[in-house]
Amino acid sequence: MTRPSFFEGVVVALGASVAASVASTALAWAFPGGWVLRLLTAALGLGYVLYLLTRSGQRIGRPTALAGWAVAAGALWLLDPPVTAYVLAHLGLVWLIRSLYFHASVLAALTDLGLTGAGLAAGIWAALQSGSVFLTVWCFFLLQALFVAIPPRLPRRAEEGTADTEDPFDRAHRAAQAALRRLTQ
Repeated sequence: MTRPSFFEGVVVALGASVAASVASTALAWAFPGGWVLRLLTAALGLGYVLYLLTRSGQRIGRPTALAGWAVAAGALWLLDPPVTAYVLAHLGLVWLIRSLYFHASVLAALTDLGLTGAGLAAGIWAALQSGSVFLTVWCFFLLQALFVAIPPRLPRRAEEGTADTEDPFDRAHRAAQAALRRLTQ
């Protein structure tokens, strides 16, 4: 399966924005504002995690990742932390799943964490400027669509003249073959 594209992320952002806007309007009459935000955060988090898991090329661990997200989201719901901590925890869960399934290095995952923080800042800015749920969610998810621009493995800074471009598996395979030759001689 190919890696998601930026355009696909824009479509996801638009869908999430429309869904959040409609849901917040529908739920506003039945729940106080903090609960609406919690419900929207959990629903958007679940939707985005499902999207990430279906678009991931890895097949192993999807049910476990989804179950882990559900347990953590349920624990957050029961613990009832302040809204800020609740939103940050859900962002951390989404970042963790995206890092596990789309990034192969710590540096790429940390870059993705920075992107998640930038998305949060853009969402807060949009909320303060407009008060619109649609624009808040749109700004956040639009920046999240940029995660496809982060290479799965960011290159390490190599010392001059000693760039190690060899695959670690190939190096280990050759070492194992050499050890086997030494044992059989």
